[in-house]
Amino acid sequence: MKYTILIADDEPEIRNILKLYLEKDGYHILEAKDGISALELMKSNDISLAILDIMMPGMDGYQVMKKIREENNIPVVFLSAKDTDEDKILGLDLGADDYLSKPFNPLEAVARINSNIRRFYSLGSKKAVKSELVVKDLRLDTQSCMIYRGDVPISLTSVEYKLMLLFMENPNRVFTKQQLYEAGWGDEYIASDNNIMVCISKLRSKLSDDGGAYIKTIRGLGYRLES
Repeated sequence: MKYTILIADDEPEIRNILKLYLEKDGYHILEAKDGISALELMKSNDISLAILDIMMPGMDGYQVMKKIREENNIPVVFLSAKDTDEDKILGLDLGADDYLSKPFNPLEAVARINSNIRRFYSLGSKKAVKSELVVKDLRLDTQSCMIYRGDVPISLTSVEYKLMLLFMENPNRVFTKQQLYEAGWGDEYIASDNNIMVCISKLRSKLSDDGGAYIKTIRGLGYRLES
């Protein structure tokens, strides 16, 4: 499968260098010079991953991110000269999956994009997945990669989606932090307890006002989704 990557940045040289390196890696590239053009391309093309500059004319990357997350769960990587911890946290809280600071190493950029593609799209390659999973009043549509509580859609990052897919395929099963990290981040577990705790906390707040209504902490073992 050839993945299509959208690069949205108002600097032509940035788009050109990313396009050069990503095309060498086998990706199909679409370019946008502003946020409005990026959203038009999203509507008319099957985009696998989006790279968004934050400071764009007309509509900035944060606004584009919000629009994308209303309908789509694809991986999104922010690209920006704004590299403070606060900027990165804001971007990730809005639903981005990664953050690249300018200036960047093109090889590192390609490696991160490969990692996000692998994390998101390798899920379905290992086993057949039901088109719809239901636990309590939660419904996960594996075709659109969307999750609903009743009829209300819940916006998730790709990592959050992968954890919910794992949980909803295996209700009442306890998963260790290592299992959750490898499923969500696609990498070997490196004792990143904080990443897992933050992700579970965000999932709980998105699923319900009662944080522990769905995902339970099993002290000393891990977490489970109760049916």
